[in-house]
Amino acid sequence: MSNVFMRRGQHSAFTWDSIGNIKEGRGDLGEDVPVLLYRLMQYTMLDVLSGIFGEYQANVYFRKAGYIAGEQFAKNMLNLETDFDTFIAGLQKTLQEYRVGILRMENFDPKTETIVLTVGQDLDCSGLPITNETVCTYDEGFISGILESYTGKKYKVQEIDCWANGDRLCRFKGTLKEY
Repeated sequence: MSNVFMRRGQHSAFTWDSIGNIKEGRGDLGEDVPVLLYRLMQYTMLDVLSGIFGEYQANVYFRKAGYIAGEQFAKNMLNLETDFDTFIAGLQKTLQEYRVGILRMENFDPKTETIVLTVGQDLDCSGLPITNETVCTYDEGFISGILESYTGKKYKVQEIDCWANGDRLCRFKGTLKEY
């Protein structure tokens, strides 16, 4: 049996097929996993990466992983061949269906293509203690990957409000990257 993450001893880029056939493999257990276990994996992984590389670099890696996930999610779960409003509606529906969170578009400036999105009941942080920081680095990358897959343009996404800094939803601002 081959390792889906290695090809002939070399690292292989993630593809959607790497996820496998969850329905077939999990049978009676199904596809749902408690948020507690998702966060246990995510936060312990971030802790290990922070210990090895430092907090800043660990967040760079987490954002990049989120970007890859968002890109693959968009290409495999969303209709990228539709108008903007229909795309956002589809994204909202899919994120809620998969219990990632409740997405709302707060603002979109067609001139600058800047977008502000909120995510309520966010998978990554809703219910965390207040630490006066934003913690949804993975989500920044995830949203960036989705936006870039849809628009074909590079986006920088930054979390500007977070449950962990006292807000009751996460707010993300996406701006086009300058070169």
